[in-house]
Amino acid sequence: MRTFEKSTKLEHICYDIRGPVMDEANRMIARGEEILKLNIGNPAPFGFRTPQAVLDAMAAHLEETEGYSDSKGLPEARRAIQAYSEKKHLPNVSLDDIYTGNGVSELITLSMQALLNDGDEVLVPAPDYPLWTASVTLAGGTAVHYLCDEAASWYPDIQDMERKITDRTKAIVVINPNNPTGVLYPRAVLEEIAELARCHDLILFADEIYDRLVMDGKEHVALASVAPDRLVVSFNGLSKSHLIAGYRCGWMCLAGDKSHAQGYIAGLNLLSSMRLCSNVPVQAVIPTALSELESTEAMLVPGGRIYEQREYIVKAINDIPGLSTVRPEAAFYIFPKIDSACFHIHDDEKFVLDFLKEKHILLTHGGGFHWNQPDHFRIVYLPEVAQLQEACGRLGDFLAHYQQE
Repeated sequence: MRTFEKSTKLEHICYDIRGPVMDEANRMIARGEEILKLNIGNPAPFGFRTPQAVLDAMAAHLEETEGYSDSKGLPEARRAIQAYSEKKHLPNVSLDDIYTGNGVSELITLSMQALLNDGDEVLVPAPDYPLWTASVTLAGGTAVHYLCDEAASWYPDIQDMERKITDRTKAIVVINPNNPTGVLYPRAVLEEIAELARCHDLILFADEIYDRLVMDGKEHVALASVAPDRLVVSFNGLSKSHLIAGYRCGWMCLAGDKSHAQGYIAGLNLLSSMRLCSNVPVQAVIPTALSELESTEAMLVPGGRIYEQREYIVKAINDIPGLSTVRPEAAFYIFPKIDSACFHIHDDEKFVLDFLKEKHILLTHGGGFHWNQPDHFRIVYLPEVAQLQEACGRLGDFLAHYQQE
């Protein structure tokens, strides 16, 4: 009888972030133990609620959104996305260049499947959002990780990026604002990346889903706006900015110069048609959501929940002996550094597992984001300040005695 085996390479990549720590958390939950989950960017468990206008829009359109839509999405949804793209200065985006998806994750995978042949390479940041590496691998490609430099505010190391370009490199992935570091890239850095893509004839993939979650009065610059002569595939959605993570509402825009990418676009159209369409009732809320940004903006200024939680977590982390962090400017993630020599840490996954077992708090180790040193972990700072105070107190207590064997 014929047998089928999983791809061990892909299984290893996925197990980095969904492996023994998550398995142990699930066992603890099954035993009735209470776990504080600081491992995933899911706003709903922490009291964040979808804006009422978005809920009302979905209810109002339910009856008229039965059945499939066009494979790329409802025209009115794509018109709203097109208007938002113009506001962000994405060049040359028509309605046909816009694809709605069941979250950005689905579209990332689709975009890699349409592009890559076995052995093709894609530059992906380290640390990364791990779906990018998994999607490249699933499509038969090789994810080559370029360094984001903590000493330089976690900005991409352009020289490292250039050193890793080969004749098999097809594209560069840029995650801005960044997950897991929470850092926002300035225009000058984006221009350097665009020039690199220009010199080596590469496609740019811009994961910008946190572009509406920027603090401190700073401006998010869309990568496509500084690279009008390149094909830039931009990803965005409502899961984070409008607190509807479970609704699965994302989109992808093809911006810039598409004249040499007709084969790739044909592949995207085929794959888009094969899954019929994305969630139609959720597509109907996109116009309302993109015109209702006040509730999001209110969370990001002094007195707003995300801002105040960011202020607390930065100080609390830096006050714990053996920890330090770069101040995040966007999203709701922080990526602290732990003095691995001080705690004899050689396995960051074991560190977060030990912390989970003793203190019942679930974090994600740096290796889950393809960071190759055992000296970082990610905290999702969505809980209210009182919960973050409790979590940081437990972390400080834990580190006061922790030594890894």
